Amino acid sequence: MTLDIGLAEQDTLEQYLQHLLSGDRIAARRLIESLLSQGTTPCKLLSGLIWQTMELLRALYREDRITRGQFNMATLINRAITDQLGGMLARKPDNGRTVLVVCGDDEPEELGGQICADLFEAEGYRTRFLGGGVPNDEILKLIGELRPNLLIFFGTLPSGMPAVRQLIDYLRDVNSCPEMQIMCCGGIYKRAEGLAEEIGADLSAPDAATALVVARENPTRRATADQQTVGKSRRIRKAAALRRQPPQPLSPDHRPADSEAA
Repeated sequence: MTLDIGLAEQDTLEQYLQHLLSGDRIAARRLIESLLSQGTTPCKLLSGLIWQTMELLRALYREDRITRGQFNMATLINRAITDQLGGMLARKPDNGRTVLVVCGDDEPEELGGQICADLFEAEGYRTRFLGGGVPNDEILKLIGELRPNLLIFFGTLPSGMPAVRQLIDYLRDVNSCPEMQIMCCGGIYKRAEGLAEEIGADLSAPDAATALVVARENPTRRATADQQTVGKSRRIRKAAALRRQPPQPLSPDHRPADSEAA
């Protein structure tokens, strides 16, 4: 996996990665503390070094270049440091908007979802982070209670895509929260270009830092019917079935009076 970063950042990334893979929690924390003392902000560390390391670990494990034990140790240390950096973020005033973040049901996806939630919270959003493995009925219930301005699906696992598509279809069909935008971010949505648009998302972003910019610059953007190709044939069949239904007779209360009929 090639990362588009400078030589100094590449050297730092390699040092940090080696500390994580060897399970050296103290060395990993000292490196982060050194970067903070040199003026690197917690926000930049989360959206840069921590995020890039998370993606690199996922790629290395997928390619069988590290063991499950190394992957687990590295991910857990990275998450512990994420918790610490999240508490250091400078926070902007409340912007009056609420965001609900849902993620894939695995450790790297939960870490990415947490970083996403931390960055949105620092931006002034009222943030709720659900994590992974939450069934659609519970997500819908929370949407009804919170009425969020933005629903983010981060790093959905391939096995979770059918549930995400069903949820988006349901939200579109019933229009229960018409002011809410839907964003797909990171993971599979980054790897499969155009997937977010195809399943009907209003917004998409490759990572959490970009997601902030996209949300800020597109507060009213909505998906179009033409862009949503997944499930399109089902919606066409449903519309055709409705057109084939015979008109329902008027009830007595709705029939025109004799004088009006005359």
